[in-house]
Amino acid sequence: MEHPIFDSIEKATKPDFGDILTKSFDAVKELWQPALFHGLISMLFVIPLLIISYVPLMPFYVGLFENMGDPYYQPELNYEISFWIGYMLVIFALALVVQLFNFSLVAHFYKVIQFKDTGLNPPSGNYFSFLKGNVGKILLLNLAAMGIAIVAALLCYLPIFYVMVPLQLFAVLFTFNQDLSVSQIIKAAFKLGHKFWLIIFGIVMISSMIAQLGIIFCFVGVFVTQLFVHIPIYYIYKSTIGFKSEALV
Repeated sequence: MEHPIFDSIEKATKPDFGDILTKSFDAVKELWQPALFHGLISMLFVIPLLIISYVPLMPFYVGLFENMGDPYYQPELNYEISFWIGYMLVIFALALVVQLFNFSLVAHFYKVIQFKDTGLNPPSGNYFSFLKGNVGKILLLNLAAMGIAIVAALLCYLPIFYVMVPLQLFAVLFTFNQDLSVSQIIKAAFKLGHKFWLIIFGIVMISSMIAQLGIIFCFVGVFVTQLFVHIPIYYIYKSTIGFKSEALV
């Protein structure tokens, strides 16, 4: 028997573009502080990964700096091929771990949005509560998203514009439908994303550009704006699939 969410998607009415954006902008006034906390926590995982990624490249940059102005200088990184293979495997594994925590963090942020949307105060802490019992599912979703994005990119990049919409829906579907399997989340994301692709794509593009505005504020604002894209995604989910009840669980 097919999960009820697919029937909900089938019956879903077209979300109102302007209404989604209006509600999202209005919600920012209530959500900027939680967004800041979630953004800072996310950076605690991302920054160490970036540092580790660049450590083997330091001799390259040091050499460039020391020989600046020398037109005959040829920078080299004298590492064996086995080192680079191991390096890439370590970075890949660390990236999966970082994405595991960030995915859980985004799921928690969706719950915070829901609490604020219903006029209740969200519980403090428990930023990684969605990891409990869901580590395997989150890892598989991240691997699936990575695989889909790579395949789309290999197909002359144009398909990436199509798949970016359903990929944006993975986290919100996971958050509010804990009983869905990985395959069902992927199927539901593509079903909903395909049905309202143009509207969701437009909203994602606008919210992504707004998310980049944090760079203007000496990068500090990025901690707040980087999560803005998830607010309209929440309202898209609410206006199409909706919730079985207003109970917050």
